[in-house]
Amino acid sequence: MQPQSSDSLVDIPILEDLDAPKQVSVTSDGKQQVYLETYGCQMNVSDSEIVAAVLRENGYGLTHDADAADVVLINTCAIRENAEQKVRRRLGELRAQKTKYNPDLKLGVLGCMAERLREKLLDQEKLVDLVVGPDAYRDLPNLLNEATDTGQAAVNVQLSKEETYQDIQPVRYDTNGVSAFVSIMRGCDNMCSFCVVPFTRGRERSRPVASILDECKTLVESGYKEVTVLGQNVNSYRDGQNGSTVDFAELLYRISLISPDLRIRYSTSHPKDCSEALLHVHAERDNVCNYIHLPVQHGNTDMLQRMRRTYSREQYLDLVERAKQIVPGISLSTDIIAGFCDETEEEHKDTLSLMELVRYDHAYMFMYSERPDTYAARKYEDNVPEEVKKRRLTEIIQLQSGISLESNRAEIGNEHVVLVEGTSRRSEEQMSGRTDSNKMAVFDRMDFEKGEYVRVKVTDCTSATLIAEPLGRA
Repeated sequence: MQPQSSDSLVDIPILEDLDAPKQVSVTSDGKQQVYLETYGCQMNVSDSEIVAAVLRENGYGLTHDADAADVVLINTCAIRENAEQKVRRRLGELRAQKTKYNPDLKLGVLGCMAERLREKLLDQEKLVDLVVGPDAYRDLPNLLNEATDTGQAAVNVQLSKEETYQDIQPVRYDTNGVSAFVSIMRGCDNMCSFCVVPFTRGRERSRPVASILDECKTLVESGYKEVTVLGQNVNSYRDGQNGSTVDFAELLYRISLISPDLRIRYSTSHPKDCSEALLHVHAERDNVCNYIHLPVQHGNTDMLQRMRRTYSREQYLDLVERAKQIVPGISLSTDIIAGFCDETEEEHKDTLSLMELVRYDHAYMFMYSERPDTYAARKYEDNVPEEVKKRRLTEIIQLQSGISLESNRAEIGNEHVVLVEGTSRRSEEQMSGRTDSNKMAVFDRMDFEKGEYVRVKVTDCTSATLIAEPLGRA
């Protein structure tokens, strides 16, 4: 997911902690117990659901206890320097425990970081026994057998031009039983100058429509009420099978027909592929949520060209204007990078002014850090001083915090339909869930259950949360 380079992340309001490790919600018995820990974005979580399914199908058990595991697998993120360093520290801890307490333990690293750092992890630092790239998860059982039988490290980091895991039914990961991820494509062709994804996940390939619809239907039959369709760039989706081409707008439309009770969200979209047809699907289909994550990355056209984003400031603002005209009340979020190569003070001010014009409801805000193998690492100099980057990021955060608070204050008195996701983090006496526009709302528990739609009226707010009173089931 974008953006793909930073060592500092702040989310106003907090949508999720990308750096917090996540675990599978299910446990099961098997010939060996596997502990699976995931770092990074929604795509990594979705990948771990595939890994868990492959392992369980091949007789492995799943455990929440790393100390009780025969195999520990860390699904990694190499997108931001901070995330990569956290994973390396975790691998160091696990390796020390293996050496001291359990020499037979197999320690493996999966995903983006595995592909990029296989030589360091295996040969130089000798941290792991297993390295598996994001397109090689089907090979995991064979690799585990190889590492066990030979005592040698097992590796498969080959990127694929075809693999989409279309036939694998994921083991739902850390799920609330209400919302689920559905991966519709893999890889990325955009080659933004700051982004490492094309090198760690390969080129774009789209999953067949029929397999996506079947997975969504199965989720509905299992009681899920919301799906988030995933890809590095979902709105470049194209399925040309069976003699006709289905684009992303058509795919969303078809998913929306499965059930009127199924909410549909998606992430991440690229501004260059956000079509009017897609906006009209938002307007016409009530269960396609009126929320778009539309990463701008920067507010200055020259900077956008250096980032290789393929649009100008003016084109982006025109797109935002069309979105607001076609879908009144549309909620927008974004990604912003502070301190990219050669950024001047005037260019930074253009980011602030664009934020003022668009008035995002949420934002992920990053401080740029160079990632190896990217165009920027090869062609540009990371020459904005650290203290300048931090100051500019602080200004961006403060501005967005104020905009988010104003946006939420404007909701006081409004009514929304909220899909209940569970109890509030702060109180068992309150429930929480998201509005159609992806704003988190909390309200008195009463007799509401997870998975129900509840109509609420907003009475107060913070910059991150709507505080509401329930009006009854929707």
